[in-house]
Amino acid sequence: MNPMSQTLIEFDHVTFGYDASRTILNDVSLSFRRGQLTAILGGSGCGKTTLLRLIGGVYAANQGRVVFDGELIDPRNKAQLYRIRRRLGMLFQFGALFTDLTVFENVAFPLREHTDLPESLIRDIVLMKLNAVGLRGAAPLRISQVSGGMARRIALARASVMDPEVIMYDEPFAGLDPISMGITANLIRKLNDTTGATSLMVSHDVQECFAIADYAYLMSSGGKVVAHGTPDQLAASTDPEVRQFIRGEPDGPVRFHYPAPPMAQDLGVLG
Repeated sequence: MNPMSQTLIEFDHVTFGYDASRTILNDVSLSFRRGQLTAILGGSGCGKTTLLRLIGGVYAANQGRVVFDGELIDPRNKAQLYRIRRRLGMLFQFGALFTDLTVFENVAFPLREHTDLPESLIRDIVLMKLNAVGLRGAAPLRISQVSGGMARRIALARASVMDPEVIMYDEPFAGLDPISMGITANLIRKLNDTTGATSLMVSHDVQECFAIADYAYLMSSGGKVVAHGTPDQLAASTDPEVRQFIRGEPDGPVRFHYPAPPMAQDLGVLG
């Protein structure tokens, strides 16, 4: 296998904005290798989740290319889009579970929607996936009966139930207590290693990501890639913006105030 074939997903000079007034991604180039767990780090609004939406074909890039396994993603090509999406698993921020279904029914939903498997086999698969996240005993519970940490693990079981080639995690640690965060991080790493899937993890939790990721990208509020490398390489970086984000420092290249005219001008105060 040649080195180029190791790249499963590639962004080639991608620029994107939801409207003409603001650019979310600005000439972004990055790639994700098969079988790796890659973290996409950065503050809120820097375009991390937008990357996942472009991979899923929710939107098309304004400029540049998004390539999946050598194939240019075209949201207008519905047949291609559905075919690629069957190879993707998604853990949405805060889980996005169906509150009117039981834990079991939530995990079974993708299998019933996309396969013709008999109910007996669906039952076995769902119970195995729930067992892998430690929640087989919670199968009959309603979503209102489980904690936030348990809900995230249920969502992880659902994201992996089709054994996808790529699993995308959108802020998997948001709102979790330290114990639940550690459990979730270990499950993500274990799932990646066990299945050989390619994992993309969007987050701003530096320590949890550095503990489990093989590689990481850091994005700026301007929608650019500031740095990339292994967690050890980023931790050793002397770049001021990288150091500020990793250390959580309030002062640095990233400003507290969003760009605005002088306060006196907005208030109509004469000089």
